[in-house]
Amino acid sequence: MQSIDPAALSDKEIYKFFIGSIIPRPIAFVTSLTKENILNGAPFSFFNIVSSNPPILSIAVQRKEGVQKDTARNIQAQGEFVIHICDEENIIKINETAANLPSDKSEIDDAKLQPVESSKVSVPGIKEAKIRIECKVEKIITMKNDQGYPACDLILGRAVYFHISEALYQDGKINAQLLKPVSRMAGNDYSRLGETFTIKRPD
Repeated sequence: MQSIDPAALSDKEIYKFFIGSIIPRPIAFVTSLTKENILNGAPFSFFNIVSSNPPILSIAVQRKEGVQKDTARNIQAQGEFVIHICDEENIIKINETAANLPSDKSEIDDAKLQPVESSKVSVPGIKEAKIRIECKVEKIITMKNDQGYPACDLILGRAVYFHISEALYQDGKINAQLLKPVSRMAGNDYSRLGETFTIKRPD
């Protein structure tokens, strides 16, 4: 087995190590509003559950040369956002939103996604998602690199409302086969749900 000290690697090498080994990664498609009320949308695969009580989700938004991305800046200013689960039916359009557009242009419009009004937050979601979760900011933690410069915004969002396609939700459980979630691999690769198996947890 090869042993590697991350201190000996460049930022790019560490990034490649992470995205090649932490797989598959769930993808959050996040909508947020600019101060000019423009609907922003972007996918993030540094995303996961933090806690169910309270209901907290996390999104890590990497900075570029210390500059916040639109999503992090919007969420910090507005305190609200919407997370959508990516699936086989919406991933092509969602991938289009990863293009680098000016802050005054909406990725939602560019990808021809359909906005839908939220119930408890001011930020709209998109109709194409089978699951969307309205969130309010619980906390934002700015992670600094070894030189002390801001490198990442870790956003903790409290879920305040769920929207789930009725066909997916049965007896309080979500049918993964009908959801058809898509997850991120390395490079330009994605993965489908694929084969599953069951292991009973010990008492």
